[in-house]
Amino acid sequence: MADLHITPPSPVNPGEFSTVTPGASSAGASGETFVATLKDALAKINEAQSQADVSVQSLLTGQSTNLHETMIALQKADVSFQLMLQVRNKIVGAYEEIMRMQL
Repeated sequence: MADLHITPPSPVNPGEFSTVTPGASSAGASGETFVATLKDALAKINEAQSQADVSVQSLLTGQSTNLHETMIALQKADVSFQLMLQVRNKIVGAYEEIMRMQL
């Protein structure tokens, strides 16, 4: 059974920000990495859900008799799904806060 691993963010390179010229935007690059990180996290959560489903099916059909591993797989899937919901709620809240700002 594969474990869910959360990779820490990469360290900030101090010279990275000195090359930005006034008026130039680097939001595209950071936005792309943010989207890629979210897609990767969603894929891992989907994989955990799939593994939990397979584990339950094998327990129900009698192919596996290990109830403990099935329950652990279900809990991992549930915790990762709850985390995804909380991250989504924070993103939506941040978006709503930005939309309320007056220019």
